[in-house]
Amino acid sequence: MTKVVHILGNGDNAVLFNHNCKGIRLVCNMPPFEVDNVYASIMVDFKMMAALTEGSLNLDKYWWVLGNRPKMWMQERPSFYMKHASHIRDFYLHVPKYAALGTENPSFAATNFNCGHMATHYACNKLEATEVHMYGFDSIFDHNMRSVTDLYLNSDRSNTNNYKLLNNWRPIWNFIFKEFKETQFVLYHKHPNTKIDLPKNVTVRSKK
Repeated sequence: MTKVVHILGNGDNAVLFNHNCKGIRLVCNMPPFEVDNVYASIMVDFKMMAALTEGSLNLDKYWWVLGNRPKMWMQERPSFYMKHASHIRDFYLHVPKYAALGTENPSFAATNFNCGHMATHYACNKLEATEVHMYGFDSIFDHNMRSVTDLYLNSDRSNTNNYKLLNNWRPIWNFIFKEFKETQFVLYHKHPNTKIDLPKNVTVRSKK
């Protein structure tokens, strides 16, 4: 039986999201626009937890699926955990070993494994999706690291750091697509030219 999951990333091409789509909906952090019927917001960063703790952001309207660093944050702040425990749908602590490839320190795996990676892996591994639709994953296609998250969380977007992140992030997509070779992935973008070689279980739908 087909199980469809739609993942809304935070890149410019998130606007290609079809609000009438059928299936489970995941968002990364705070979505760039209003989305109904969201299964969960996926979060992996300390920065996101800090913003929620200080109250500069509010994601109480969503269920949360949290990675390793958010769990650490809550363990160190029991009052914050108690306040938001009712919003937590799941902790997803699995970080594949391939996220650390190319680094000398295995602990960097969680840093390399970004919110989009985790959302996709969670969709395939935990939700057992047979078909995953991905919107706003612009770094797969272009040297474009713009994210709606940058509007409310400070990020280093210097060229040096962008190249470093892209070199760490892009190879992980190949591993995810190959790990879940029975899953069909559909990427949405304004053009069909990717910066990585895509296996047969990945297709691109573009405006052109």
